[in-house]
Amino acid sequence: MDFAYSDEQQAILDLASQVLTDHATHERQREVEAKEGPRFDAELWSQLAEAGLLGTAIGEAHGGAGLGFLELSGLLEQAGRRTAPVPLLETLVLAALPIGQFGDEALRERWLPGVARGETVLTAALIEAQADPREPVTLAVAQGDGYALTGTKICVPAAELAAAVLVPARTERGEVVVALVDPGASGVTSTALATTSGRPESRLELADAVVPADAILAGPSRGREVLDWILLRANAAQAAFGLGVCEAALEMTAEYSKTRKQFDQPIAMFQAVGHRMADAFIDVDGIRLTTQQACWRVAEGLPADAEVAVAKFWLAEAGQRVVAAAMHLHGGVGVDKEYPLHRTYLHAKELELAVGGGTQQLLRIGQLLADDAA
Repeated sequence: MDFAYSDEQQAILDLASQVLTDHATHERQREVEAKEGPRFDAELWSQLAEAGLLGTAIGEAHGGAGLGFLELSGLLEQAGRRTAPVPLLETLVLAALPIGQFGDEALRERWLPGVARGETVLTAALIEAQADPREPVTLAVAQGDGYALTGTKICVPAAELAAAVLVPARTERGEVVVALVDPGASGVTSTALATTSGRPESRLELADAVVPADAILAGPSRGREVLDWILLRANAAQAAFGLGVCEAALEMTAEYSKTRKQFDQPIAMFQAVGHRMADAFIDVDGIRLTTQQACWRVAEGLPADAEVAVAKFWLAEAGQRVVAAAMHLHGGVGVDKEYPLHRTYLHAKELELAVGGGTQQLLRIGQLLADDAA
């Protein structure tokens, strides 16, 4: 287990940091937030494509760099540092990765080059009300060589922007299929939802929405395997993005505490402030260690279920402590939308619960331990 980046990996991280620092500024994000419609910075998306970053984990045959999950997680960490208003995780992790891994050549050729060029946004609909993401209740009824899907997916990220949505569903026999659904197709209704962070999410209602055979990513024989594969990487990617969010909150607070004066001295000089910052520093290090271990194991193709659950648990629990400390130490400035810290707090709260919060991760870890002991 070596967490040191290679020269190639470090070059990608440096490039991502440069592009995001230059184009995802606080002022630019204020402009994007003031516009009507889904929060999406098309200019930043184009810059990421031009730099080759959208193709980080897409195969060279389809216009990408052919790198792996570790490089992709580093890109997401940098995006988290800037709370960048672009659907990187949604497009690259939830959809492009599984298409590249499990799709046939026709599916890969149809979707992946457009993603690498910045022309296509993709996403996945993994969440249903009061349902385990691993056990979808959306029904898939065989129709010819394809399926007709009926059900409701909630909290679908970037659905308003997506050209296709990856949808897991169960058959009448309880098997899982994974299909690519056209959001504009007959029987598909998308409704925008209000979200904590302002990032675009929708409710996707499917009423006998027909998916042809050439849009089925995984049939009943391997649908459950593919869904588990996606969920593992979704949680690991969220931990990586959340790590960046928490790092940014800590750095902003450290800088603020050195310049904000009270009683004629920087508040960083006060012991109570130092203790709070030290606790936040330790929490960020814990998130970093568990996230790097989880992403490394995923990238190496090693069993990573427990490590990913631990990383997501640390993000859910310690991440909240970090951003709460940051807000507290900033005082009223922290909640002012003219100051960038509020975005880290809102994103951390959203990430805490996405695809399973701390309690769900502990239950997952407990089940894995019980299975090992059996």
